[in-house]
Amino acid sequence: MPPSRRRRWLTLLPLVLAGCGGPFPQSALHPESDYARALDGLFRGIFWWAVLVFVVVESLLLFILLRYRQRAGAATPKPTHGHTVLEIAWTIAPALILVFIAVPTMRTIFTTQAPPAPNALRIAVIGHQWWWEYRYPDLGIVTANELHVPVGRPVVLEITTADVIHSFWAPALGGKRDLIPGHVNRITFTAESIGTISGQCAEFCGASHANMRLRVMVDADSTFRAWVAAQQAPARAVARGSPAQAGQDALRRYGCIACHAITGVSAGVIGPNLTHVGSRTTIAAGVLPNTDVDLARWITDPPGVKPGAKMPKLPVQPQDLTAIVAYLRSLK
Repeated sequence: MPPSRRRRWLTLLPLVLAGCGGPFPQSALHPESDYARALDGLFRGIFWWAVLVFVVVESLLLFILLRYRQRAGAATPKPTHGHTVLEIAWTIAPALILVFIAVPTMRTIFTTQAPPAPNALRIAVIGHQWWWEYRYPDLGIVTANELHVPVGRPVVLEITTADVIHSFWAPALGGKRDLIPGHVNRITFTAESIGTISGQCAEFCGASHANMRLRVMVDADSTFRAWVAAQQAPARAVARGSPAQAGQDALRRYGCIACHAITGVSAGVIGPNLTHVGSRTTIAAGVLPNTDVDLARWITDPPGVKPGAKMPKLPVQPQDLTAIVAYLRSLK
């Protein structure tokens, strides 16, 4: 091998091996719900049938290539025509394999698409460019980007969109589901373990499609009840003359309340509900951690953080920015 080609391969080798590393936070191969486990079982079953077909076909191919290869002095192989047993075998074998694949596939479809249990938690998922809105109609809660569900309880997501087509995808919980304008799709699952599951929009939806991330927080029952109680409470009142009050006043002056809802303060419907934004672990649909520094960065230049963001870049003065951050961070 020429030295230049050898160097090229040595350069590419680390990149190839990097694909074998980890972690893989959005892997569908580690199911965390009954729905995802059903899909995983179906995938593994079909995979092993594919392995069987590959081994049989390639083994026969290698046998024929070696057995009947051209050799000096060897007689020409005699062709076989009209071998009834062979023709019946290669007709029945694929048909049987298709049956073994089709039956579990149909069973999985009926299992995963069955009506939700009567005690299922209903959550409306609404896709926006480029963030997620979550509504709990039976609990009176509206939040954004971080979806909270209790472990061990059936959940039904009623999915639609406010603008273009999106696709809800949290791999560890199940398959992706498209959000279609004017139509409601559903995903029913029961989360099996406590933790945080990463996901994102899986349908190209514009400039910041890659930045439309989501997090599903699977809580213990007591933790979920505490979260519900906190979310049902009105926005935390601010003390007169405090930095938080200055921030609330600044939100009014800059017109933020025209887009964002804060219970008891504003009723905007364009952007995410901010009533309890301080309790979220991330902002900007999972792009940034919810810290003072990153919140200030987001408020200062939203399109710079998320290209195409509908939130405009406003000339917020430094003292107002500090007050706004203090106020939003207080909304636990």
